[in-house]
Amino acid sequence: MTEMNQERTEVAIGDVVTGTVVKVEDKQVLVDIGYKTEGIVPISELSNLHVETTGDVVKEGDEITLKVKKLEDDEVILSKRAVDADVAWDHLEASFQNGDILETEVKEVVKGGLVVDVGVRGFIPASLVETYYVEDFSDYLHKQLTVKIVDLDKEQNRVILSHRAVIEEETASRKQQLLQSLEEGQILEGTVQRITNFGVFVDLGGIDGLVHISQLAHEHVNKASDVVSEGETIKVEVLAVDRDNERISLSRKKTLPGPWENINERVSKGDVLEGTVKRLVTFGAFVEVLPGVEGLVHISQIATRHIGTPQEVLEEGQTVKVKVLGVNEDEERISLSIKELEHEQAADNYKQYEKDDEQSSFQLGDVIGHKLDKYKDN
Repeated sequence: MTEMNQERTEVAIGDVVTGTVVKVEDKQVLVDIGYKTEGIVPISELSNLHVETTGDVVKEGDEITLKVKKLEDDEVILSKRAVDADVAWDHLEASFQNGDILETEVKEVVKGGLVVDVGVRGFIPASLVETYYVEDFSDYLHKQLTVKIVDLDKEQNRVILSHRAVIEEETASRKQQLLQSLEEGQILEGTVQRITNFGVFVDLGGIDGLVHISQLAHEHVNKASDVVSEGETIKVEVLAVDRDNERISLSRKKTLPGPWENINERVSKGDVLEGTVKRLVTFGAFVEVLPGVEGLVHISQIATRHIGTPQEVLEEGQTVKVKVLGVNEDEERISLSIKELEHEQAADNYKQYEKDDEQSSFQLGDVIGHKLDKYKDN
């Protein structure tokens, strides 16, 4: 009990007094404020939120500040809610002007949103809870949320709050920080968010970058979905950053082993490979023997006969067999020959011909010998 309250002999409506809780009943609380009778705080005047029992708010011996609401004969009706609201509104108005972020607890889940305690009853509409649709809000009860005030009207006792605004503000801040930190050549991990016909958008942790379809792999890619899938985590290299327009160019190809890397372990002199004619030039034909790896068949190695242009024998897109004449990994060159295979095939054919001819001679000798033997017998 304060000295001021001990000397108080009368009170008036609107006075703010301090008292001590002397009794907690089901529907009301009795408080000693130094008046001739104990003041009454109805359960409805204990809090701006719904209260099940008075004991949820105060207990005997608590010192609380109250406002005089009514004077009825010798009864003084007091309100804790009114004092709390005055303090809360001052704080809320300042926070609203400053754009402050508040922390609050969800007290009720109601139709259309959430009821929270910000000193007075605050409401978060369902559309302002998250950046995504939430079907069931039951898990939010008693949850702590950070919020911003989006609408405030003391006369209407209306406080509209948004948790979504806080998330969007934090996301925008992280996005700017990340955008400023990016540099060409950085290797990052990201998540494939969206696949289009011209490439894929990758989330780098708050901002998306584009991997053009030409930067997905070393080999030609017809459809991005043939190489990556949505939700997949991939490594990318930053190619360029346009901070003014918030555009980031990325490459997946640059993080992958090059098609010529360790080529000597995969292709050796003397190997016979199958490939596709990619380009025809005046001095020969380029044949792709591995994804992204092309070798040159010099015009002198295309055919066993003399030809004036590669087009006399080959066409682009044609599948051919070639023999490896040499591999140079440092210069990314492979020398190939079609003529060598033709020579070898001709030699094999000749050997087979001799073998067949010899076998035919033996068979003919056997027939003649058999007939001579038969003639002698006769």
